[in-house]
Amino acid sequence: MPIPILLVTAEQLSQDFPAEKGWIEATGFKAEPGTFCLLPGPDQRLAKVLVGRGKSLNLWLLGAVAQQLPAGQYALASELTPTEATAITLGWRLGQYRFHRYKQTQPSAIAELAVPAEADLAYIEAAVEATFLARALVNTPANDMGPSDLAEAARVLAVTYDADVTVTQGPDLEAQNYPMISAVGKASTTPPCLIDLRWGDVDAPKVTLVGKGVCVDSGGLDLKPAKGMLMMKKDMGGAAQVLGVATMIMKLHLPVYLRVLIPAVENSVAGNAMRPLDVLPTRKGITVEVGNTDAEGRLVLADALWEASGEQPELLVDFATLTGAARVALGTELPAFFSNQPKIVQSLETAMAAATDPLWNLPLHRPYRDLLSSKVADLSNISSGSFGGAITAALFLQEFVKPETTWIHIDVMAWNVRNLPGRPEGGEAMGMRAIFELIRQEFAPSAQS
Repeated sequence: MPIPILLVTAEQLSQDFPAEKGWIEATGFKAEPGTFCLLPGPDQRLAKVLVGRGKSLNLWLLGAVAQQLPAGQYALASELTPTEATAITLGWRLGQYRFHRYKQTQPSAIAELAVPAEADLAYIEAAVEATFLARALVNTPANDMGPSDLAEAARVLAVTYDADVTVTQGPDLEAQNYPMISAVGKASTTPPCLIDLRWGDVDAPKVTLVGKGVCVDSGGLDLKPAKGMLMMKKDMGGAAQVLGVATMIMKLHLPVYLRVLIPAVENSVAGNAMRPLDVLPTRKGITVEVGNTDAEGRLVLADALWEASGEQPELLVDFATLTGAARVALGTELPAFFSNQPKIVQSLETAMAAATDPLWNLPLHRPYRDLLSSKVADLSNISSGSFGGAITAALFLQEFVKPETTWIHIDVMAWNVRNLPGRPEGGEAMGMRAIFELIRQEFAPSAQS
């Protein structure tokens, strides 16, 4: 029989567990949220687990407990609503992620939680699969996660969910008019590519996702210092997010026509690397002056966004590990987002609350557009000022989105810098569940749990 887990408040301890009062006091358990107490039975074996729940339940309540309990079978014994059961079970499952691809010693047995009957098992499985995929892609070092490896990950998804994927690579990027993707990636021995995945009924509402896939970022000729380069395997975190969202959409069969575009490159140093103050052509037809070769993500996204908005999707979302300025403004755990449509901002805020997946809206402040002016080209890829970098980067991207397209840009860290309940240090899916929930609410309300 599974060992029961009871979610308790401090008030319940003295009322509901008088026989165990001495043991509870001896262990120092006070039912603080996320803490637990193991209660032995008459045979001295583990009989039940008490977990502090606080005044309200939340997604991450069991995120740390899932790693700390002894191996075995457990079941929630508290009365829960379907929403609560789904969230708590999901948090438990997400807390069990570990990246052990390169470890000879494999993880030992873990505690397993039975899924409550009232929980939405399909959603839990989709969210776990998508999150684990995003985390694993970001955690994988660049020697095993180059542009071709990212393309292979998309191909695996396509086979799994009966999608179509095409990859435009190397010289074909120039031939098919993706000049900035080519310019950023051509200095690497691994050729750049544009990954294009399509799934669903072509007559359904079109949703397009674009993810920055800079598999490693040296900064180019404007070379990063060692400390700044150390974590740049995660610069393809935007690509990982959109493949995660795509996984959820396809696994749960949302009635949309999905397109995923990922410009996948390595920003490297070589004799043919783009140089500071080079002027690049773009897919849109305008020119961009390269004020800094380390502002390369917006260049590859620009070609992909112009291609995406040309098909007039009902919703266009891009994810990118784009600016340190967004981290300075909001920290590493709260992604910034921008949108050209106030109505969709309101809908996304509702979706964030439902998914417990926070983002923070920053403005597309049009007066700052002048900071992107160039004396020799139509546009510069960097601001002439040193402030508001997340905003000016978003304004740069907006130049490559048609005004009538409903667009959301998410500037994301894609990495946990500390261990949190359910969110171990390392690669992370941030904003993924919120965007999925937005798409579900907008285009498949009947599919909500």
